[in-house]
Amino acid sequence: MIGPWRVNAAARRIGAGGVIAYPTESVYGLGCAPADPIAVARLLGIKGRQPRKGLILIAHEFTSLSAWVSLPDSPYRDDIAASWPGPTTWVLPARPGVPQWISGGRDSVAVRVTAHPLAAALCRTVGEPIVSTSANRSGQAPLQTALAVRRQLGSAVDYVLGGQVEQRGKPTAIRDGVTGHWIRRS
Repeated sequence: MIGPWRVNAAARRIGAGGVIAYPTESVYGLGCAPADPIAVARLLGIKGRQPRKGLILIAHEFTSLSAWVSLPDSPYRDDIAASWPGPTTWVLPARPGVPQWISGGRDSVAVRVTAHPLAAALCRTVGEPIVSTSANRSGQAPLQTALAVRRQLGSAVDYVLGGQVEQRGKPTAIRDGVTGHWIRRS
C-alpha cells in the first residue's frame, strides 16, 4: 500500500512546477499542472511529443474539469456520465481561454475522471486536474512499472509515484463526446 505521504510528495512536486510519473488504469502516466506552461513544455520535451497533439487531463471528479471543458448537448451525454469514473477518455468542448498547450490549438480537450485510486488521490490532493500522457518517449511502448519509468526517463522526471497499473495493456479508450466517434479503442 502506498502511504499518503508519497501522494502528498508527488502533489507538492506538481505544485512546484514539477513533472511526475504515476500509475493509471492501463499504463504509467506523466503529469504536471496543466496551467503551468513551463511544466507542460518540460513534459512535452521529456516525452518528445509535439504540442499540436494536445494533452489529456485527468481528475477525481467531473466538477474539477469544469473550468477546462463543458458537457456537450449531445446524445452521448449519458454515456459520458455512465463511463466515469473509469478508463474512457472523452474529447469535450473546451472552455474559452483554455491554453493551446493543452488543447493542441483545437476547440476541444481530452479529459477523464480516473478510476485508479492512486491517480484519483493524487488529483484530489493537488486540488485540480493534472496532465496525463503515457510515460514513455514518443514512438516507444508505454511503460508499465515504476522501475521501467526510472530506467527510460531517469532524472528527467522529478518524482515517480510507485504503484500498480490496474489493467496492463493499451492506453485508455478515447471517444468524441459530441459525435460519439471512437478515436482510440482500448
